[in-house]
Amino acid sequence: MNTTTQNNSRPAALALHKVIVVMPAYNAAQTLEATYSAINTAWVDEIILVDDDSRDGTLKIAEQLELRVIRHPHNVGYGGNQKTCYREALRLGADIIVMLHPDGQYDPKLLPQLIQPIAEGRAELVLGSRFLIPGGAWRGGMPMYRWLANRFLTFFENLILRQRLSEYHTGYRAYSRGFLETVPFMRNSDGFCFDTEVLVQAAAFEQRLVEVPITTKYFAGASSASLLQCLVYGVKTLLTLGKFMLHRLQLWPCRLFMPLQWDCAPRESWRAQLQSESISTYRART
Repeated sequence: MNTTTQNNSRPAALALHKVIVVMPAYNAAQTLEATYSAINTAWVDEIILVDDDSRDGTLKIAEQLELRVIRHPHNVGYGGNQKTCYREALRLGADIIVMLHPDGQYDPKLLPQLIQPIAEGRAELVLGSRFLIPGGAWRGGMPMYRWLANRFLTFFENLILRQRLSEYHTGYRAYSRGFLETVPFMRNSDGFCFDTEVLVQAAAFEQRLVEVPITTKYFAGASSASLLQCLVYGVKTLLTLGKFMLHRLQLWPCRLFMPLQWDCAPRESWRAQLQSESISTYRART
């Protein structure tokens, strides 16, 4: 594995935690090796790359780097890729799972900042925010249309979810094992909206969340959603918020926000269960 020496000592807080970094990859041949080389492996036990049927040399480079590689036989989408990542990490016994895009947009040297709050028991979910550093998103080269969409959606997400986050649309995230075993992420979208649905689920299941400041780089080799993709993502984000509101008001139950144990219950009993049992009660039992 890579021998990065910066902050090379493994902290005592990680002694009892297995940390796995997952990389959902698609056409990342130009940036994968540089991203991997910047990872401080003192903080990481294993790295998994899931290749979503890339058309370049991503798979070959990943194998040369001796990563644990899973290849999809066909493209399943960004959310579908993450589902494979998290299921494999849980299967391998991970206690902390960090998603790192292999396109070089997020700085791997900041992995310790995302891992530590979970290792110390302060959070189940950690988000790397581009907006905690004043002007950070601008300096990283975030396109204007993405900046505006981020600010617009974050305002409504905070309003509806009753949160005070600086942003919801970062791809740099760390999850505890308990979070992924509580939140029904396999019900989520196979597309970009997966990220939004996970955060709305975090609010629905009252998971503790911490933000840490990060820097990003937008450049030609980094993957970036087009204007059309951003518009579609924005609409789907608002629809997800609408589903959550209807669910919270007990007007239209939504499986995205129901405990896994309710899958065995007939649909007609869902509303009765919502009325008789709060999420807090569910969390106290588990």
